[in-house]
Amino acid sequence: MNDIVPERPTPTNILTKQGVAAVGGITGGILLFIMRALPFPLGIAAGAIVALVGLGALFSKDPEDRKPGLIITAAGVLAILARAPIPPLRAFAGVLLGIGAVGLLAMGIWKGIQFLKGLKSRS
Repeated sequence: MNDIVPERPTPTNILTKQGVAAVGGITGGILLFIMRALPFPLGIAAGAIVALVGLGALFSKDPEDRKPGLIITAAGVLAILARAPIPPLRAFAGVLLGIGAVGLLAMGIWKGIQFLKGLKSRS
């Protein structure tokens, strides 16, 4: 981010990262909202699938995949816990899942704004 100089166009590699982060954040936030709204058996199944995908990324050889893998795994576990038979645990996991969804949406929108500003600086 320190590479961006106001009078120079934004480098292509930074634009690419911002665009991917924007799409990923917005998509992830929407998917978390959907997972939170799924009924009991579908919510458990979706949470398990998401957790397994996250574990696959977490144990990837590429170090760039580990942080997103941790976040995806946590989202899957929270989706499962949001259907737990223990009411306080279910409420806590549901609140954390909602906060994560809002956070991902906000981050995606912010990265989208940065992407559009960087794209405008190139024209």
